[in-house]
Amino acid sequence: MAEAFEPVIGIIGGSGLYDIAGLAERQWRAIPSPWGEASDELLCGRLAGVRVVFLPRHGRGHRLSPSHLNYRANIDALKRAGCTDILSLSAVGSLREDLPPGHFVIVDQFIDRSFAREKSFFGEGCVAHVSMAHPVCARLGTALGAAARNIGLSHTEGGTYLVMEGPQFSTKAESALYRQWGASVIGMTNMPEAKLAREAEMCYATVAMVTDYDCWHPEHDHVTVEAVVRVLVENAERARDLLRAVLPALGAPRPPCPAGCNHALDHAIITAPAARDPDLMGRLDAVAGRVLAPS
Repeated sequence: MAEAFEPVIGIIGGSGLYDIAGLAERQWRAIPSPWGEASDELLCGRLAGVRVVFLPRHGRGHRLSPSHLNYRANIDALKRAGCTDILSLSAVGSLREDLPPGHFVIVDQFIDRSFAREKSFFGEGCVAHVSMAHPVCARLGTALGAAARNIGLSHTEGGTYLVMEGPQFSTKAESALYRQWGASVIGMTNMPEAKLAREAEMCYATVAMVTDYDCWHPEHDHVTVEAVVRVLVENAERARDLLRAVLPALGAPRPPCPAGCNHALDHAIITAPAARDPDLMGRLDAVAGRVLAPS
């Protein structure tokens, strides 16, 4: 039986979440990555007694647009900081009448419509294919749902997050199309984030925080930054309450994830050892070192 270990919970804060108040032993740390610069330094400490590492996705001051985020460096830096699990907090628009502003959705599926981003740690010199059939760790999703219920948070468990490229908001035609596809919410950042977390063998879950109805809604057909920011502030405090509620359940020592997130690369790498690019192998030391290390 696999030995239990102490999890380290990575928290990626989206729009409106640039810090975590109440952190004990807090320290901002720069974590170098061979994939370039992460969005910001990482805030390390303990919350509710649990080891956490916080990364403001857009950087403090919101310096980076969704298309300009270095997703690979962000995930790699969290892995190097010891993170085993990632809770991604993201501002989204709603594509359903029953998901109003201020409501949270614990996402379980994605549709990736982004196109201007590096989406994999692997490529020329080392090819790998991981499964994304179930892109969210069910263990994390279940824990988030239970915590949301315990604190009376207005939320929905399960839903599809459509990731658009941005930075512009949708046209009405696009918004109507995504509704026909059955998407629940729309945002700009959780892909390729979720794909890279899977490649890095880290459990990943998304809490989508609704700021507005997307422009499909007859009474909300002109999304403004001013209106979004107003709800962002309110959502940020609810998100902090959710984190405080869920972390005790996630921070207890545990064995490897029953969903297999910890072993996503077991059969993923196809390139023969002799054909692998040494430079790429060096950059994969944190992400894939478990399977690439000499036996």
